[in-house]
Amino acid sequence: MLVDTNVLVDVLANDPEWADWSVAQLRTQAQIHRLHINPVIYAELSLAFSTFEALDAALAELQIPVEEMPRPALFLAGKAFVQYRRRGGSKSNVLADFFIGAHAAVAGWPVLTRDVRRYAGYFPTVALVSPD
Repeated sequence: MLVDTNVLVDVLANDPEWADWSVAQLRTQAQIHRLHINPVIYAELSLAFSTFEALDAALAELQIPVEEMPRPALFLAGKAFVQYRRRGGSKSNVLADFFIGAHAAVAGWPVLTRDVRRYAGYFPTVALVSPD
């Protein structure tokens, strides 16, 4: 299972609205799946840390490894971005959610997230664990 950035930020920042849900989901999902992040999620998380050593320590404490992205996932992310642009999307760079969703699709993993919009719209085969 890929753990989306927003869930980890909830936990690491002790978000008053979402930390309890995110902690509970990490505990529950860790009993069902092996939890992972990828380099895109790592890069997004780096914004909350002053050093990569601090980020690596936090991930080690959570027992969440960084999994490399296979080339088929990178290819699929580009194709999803093309669909996004054809549907009227205005961003000019491939969005992080496309890399995360494509990685999950290629690996056959679900995604633990609070933001289902792009995942559901561009990667319909990816199972999502999210708040109701």
